[in-house]
Amino acid sequence: MPLTFDYPFEQLLNYNGINPKPADFDAFWDAGLDEINRLDPDVQLVPADFKTSFCECYDLYFTGIGNARIHAKFLKPRSSQQPHPAILMFHGYTGNAGDWLEKLGYAAQGFAVAAMDCRGQGGYSQDTGGVTGNTLHGHIIRGLDDALNGSPEKLLFRQVFLDTAQLARIVMDMPDVDAERVGVTGGSQGGALTIACAALEPRIKRAAPIYPFLSDFKRVWQMDQARDAYKELQEYFRHFDPTHAKEDAIFEKLGYIDIQHLANRIRAEVLWGIGLMDTVCPPSSQFAAYNKLTAKKSMEIYPDFAHENLPGFADKAFQFMLGL
Repeated sequence: MPLTFDYPFEQLLNYNGINPKPADFDAFWDAGLDEINRLDPDVQLVPADFKTSFCECYDLYFTGIGNARIHAKFLKPRSSQQPHPAILMFHGYTGNAGDWLEKLGYAAQGFAVAAMDCRGQGGYSQDTGGVTGNTLHGHIIRGLDDALNGSPEKLLFRQVFLDTAQLARIVMDMPDVDAERVGVTGGSQGGALTIACAALEPRIKRAAPIYPFLSDFKRVWQMDQARDAYKELQEYFRHFDPTHAKEDAIFEKLGYIDIQHLANRIRAEVLWGIGLMDTVCPPSSQFAAYNKLTAKKSMEIYPDFAHENLPGFADKAFQFMLGL
């Protein structure tokens, strides 16, 4: 196995992360789940302009935390065994749910497909705001000032994580969907949301994250990799804590949205894709989460690949999901 730019591979196998976990972490997420339990999602399905012969396509809307209307593309097979399986898809940072075409393989196999737009990014989901402090660049630090002042529930990624769980519940509650045969997948930010969704909705049966983001923030900082997707961490320190007087508190609050601390909640079987030359989501940050998984798991390792297409992994994930 070639060396990574990170820890040696043998060390990665036992690495458990350094970003602190808040003492009330589990209560924090249980309270979030209670909050979405009390919401009226007001689900709306609007027929889409995109048409196929074998599935019906809709724009799905629901009301999430903060009264935000969340959008997802939803595909429903026209003729399949019912109830049928479903797959949830999550996109990369700043992006959107993508083209309809990308979902047709699953729909053709009789899956319902739901691909969510993250609030405030490149799609149609609303970001209703309501935080103090910096909102110039990035969602990691959105609500961080409120968290430092005792309100971690204002962290934007808390709301996004809960949106994934709410979408999963909506799909699982559909009469033609088998709630025991639902999978989830995505890359980078979508990989993080795959982990979050499977953790917060334990009925998820299979999860296929690809080089997930939002893990072990302090390790990313320690490696001087707070650039690209993590650049907002550097900008936050430069603008709001230039002497790092609040560094410990900042990483502790970010621990609420650190997926490594959610990993042990997952009951789904996990197929994980990783490139050992990934400088955007460093391997150690990923192993911090992977090593905490207690469910059945396997990892497809690409020694020479970075944060890029991992050849063949999408095909393997597709075959993995067909086992639902």
